[in-house]
Amino acid sequence: MDLLKGYADEDEDMKPSEEESSDPSNPSGHGGAAAAAAEAPSSPESGSSSSPPRLSLGSKSSAPSVDETALALTAAGSARSAHRPLDPTQHAVGFNPTYDQLWAPVLGPAHPFAKDGLAQGLRNHKLGFVEDAAIQPFLFDEQYNTFHKFGYATDPSGLSVVGDLDTLAANAALSVYNLPPQEQKRRRLHLKSRDHDADADAGAGAGASSADAENPATDDWLLKNRKSPWSGKKEAVQGELTEDQRKYAEAHAQKKAEKEGRGEGGRGDKPELVVKSTFHGKEERDYQGRSWIAPPKDAKATNDHCYIPKRLVHTWSGHTKGVSAIRFFPKHGHLLLSASMDSKVKIWDVFNSGKCMRTYMGHSKAVRDISFSNDGSKFLSAGYDKNIQYWDTETGQVISTFSTGKIPYVVKLNPDEDKQNILLAGMSDKKIVQWDMNSGQITQEYDQHLGAVNTITFVDNNRRFVTSSDDKSLRVWEFGIPVVIKYISEPHMHSMPSISLHPNSNWLAAQSLDNQILIYSTKERFQLNKKKRFAGHIAAGYACQVNFSPDGRFVISGDGEGKCWFWDWKSCKVFRTLKCHDGVCIGCEWHPLEQSKVATCGWDGMIKYW
Repeated sequence: MDLLKGYADEDEDMKPSEEESSDPSNPSGHGGAAAAAAEAPSSPESGSSSSPPRLSLGSKSSAPSVDETALALTAAGSARSAHRPLDPTQHAVGFNPTYDQLWAPVLGPAHPFAKDGLAQGLRNHKLGFVEDAAIQPFLFDEQYNTFHKFGYATDPSGLSVVGDLDTLAANAALSVYNLPPQEQKRRRLHLKSRDHDADADAGAGAGASSADAENPATDDWLLKNRKSPWSGKKEAVQGELTEDQRKYAEAHAQKKAEKEGRGEGGRGDKPELVVKSTFHGKEERDYQGRSWIAPPKDAKATNDHCYIPKRLVHTWSGHTKGVSAIRFFPKHGHLLLSASMDSKVKIWDVFNSGKCMRTYMGHSKAVRDISFSNDGSKFLSAGYDKNIQYWDTETGQVISTFSTGKIPYVVKLNPDEDKQNILLAGMSDKKIVQWDMNSGQITQEYDQHLGAVNTITFVDNNRRFVTSSDDKSLRVWEFGIPVVIKYISEPHMHSMPSISLHPNSNWLAAQSLDNQILIYSTKERFQLNKKKRFAGHIAAGYACQVNFSPDGRFVISGDGEGKCWFWDWKSCKVFRTLKCHDGVCIGCEWHPLEQSKVATCGWDGMIKYW
């Protein structure tokens, strides 16, 4: 009871102090409470009669404090960004934009280097940014022609119409390609009635205008022959010849009469081609009686190691058209034989004067291929006049001529010393023809290819030969036996117009028309060596010659851009390229003795020595 009484007295004592603190006349409630607290210990009565004072603590929260300023700024920024267009340069969007924002035009200051304010990265057309529209050509033509005829067209989106809406409503939104059935019927009836009226008019005035109807220059003839392909076009009636036309006709008739008088008019009578040869050197024999084709005595290899040429040494420019093939004189290389599209074959001095020594003129059309005999005293030439000529290199005389009536694409002598009288020729009629030049008779025909034969390469000690053709295949033959012993054809293969044998006779390099050089083994299986592939040049469409250096360390080839490419045999990497010709670099030959000398020929008519 005493305890309860003490609490009640304390409450009565606290009430006046609360009234004082709530009194408006008191300037500070906290000051009154402090004064009461200061008087409390000074009165012994209150201290003895009341319980110990209570301490009131402020309320606390265990949640972390939150900075509401940043939250408010973020909310305001997102609200503001929800109403402005997107920045096209940003890569991430932090909110879900509306359709209007996504397709809003680009706003902002004008670009300093763009006329219309579009940055350079945003334009895909010289006038700005053009969107791709997937529309078929027929639909585009339909709307284009409809707009130019009627004045309206459908928008590419298909949701609206552009142009004259009144005409659109009058035509029921028809295009030029879908006329209504009643319109088609009306036009058909109109044409029929017009034809009927024309026929009636023609019947009525037939007697009077029969002469006019027969004259193509009159309108009556046009009405009568309206159904002809030339209806609506007046044919010009041939008038008198002008003075120039009459002179030309008389001159042409006179030339024709002269040709017929000489016997040149018939198709079967071909003028006889005069075979001749011109020597351009100083003398055909020197003071010791040696022939001009005799190799120099000091011509021998100085080193077995070959090097890539770096600069141009000499240029031969005697041909008037492109050069199709070049061949060095066998073993010594002191002379260079060239075949050209001007129907001439020339032989050039390499070591001394560097001039043309002799010109062989025996073909009436371009010369396709040439091939030396083993000792170089004779050579073969194949021309587009369908003839194969066997020449004496020294005198320029034609020893014999061979022809099957087809174009020979490649000619080759059997490399065996005892078979130098055997001639092989790949023809345009898919055959390889074998002649015995002593008798002039065809002794064998190898007829398996499905296209014109491009190359003949002897392998395996000349017991076999490999041929390539336009049928994109390789065929291996036993010499003298017209049966294919190996047929190489794959779906991925291309035609191989040039093949060369490696100096060690173990590999064949084939120029494939898919811009690469493939290597085939010459062993029993003739497998493709997939680890060796030489690429980088552009030879597609051209029969660019591929060749090897005498030591076999480098592969060389021309290309369609006039360059000569050198690859390393072991690593298959491009070693060097030389810009050799203005047109196609069709042929390239490494000198047999001088290790760093290469000859190239091109369709610009030049032969260059590097």
